[in-house]
Amino acid sequence: MSPIRMPKSHSEPQHVDSGDAVLKFQLLEGLDGSVSRCERDLQSALSALERHRAEPDRAHRERLLDEAADIAWRLIVQHEACDVCDHHELIERYRIPSEVLARMGARH
Repeated sequence: MSPIRMPKSHSEPQHVDSGDAVLKFQLLEGLDGSVSRCERDLQSALSALERHRAEPDRAHRERLLDEAADIAWRLIVQHEACDVCDHHELIERYRIPSEVLARMGARH
């Protein structure tokens, strides 16, 4: 006769997180922090781009466009990692200019 065992769901206290749950929570915290930083970086890059709209130094303007496109692309990738795949709201919220989107290869 085998010993009676308590079901696994009752054998571990409810307040103890499994290693898997802790890891998932830490990953989500890291992703949230990364998205927040990326959003701030995008706002700064777009502000710099707006301040230099009529930049006489074309090379400087190109660098600003490249930077804004890189940050926008990273933000979109991070949103996709959070399973948010419709980017229209994101583009509208940050008023990402078409010239930045074109640098990313996107059409809006």
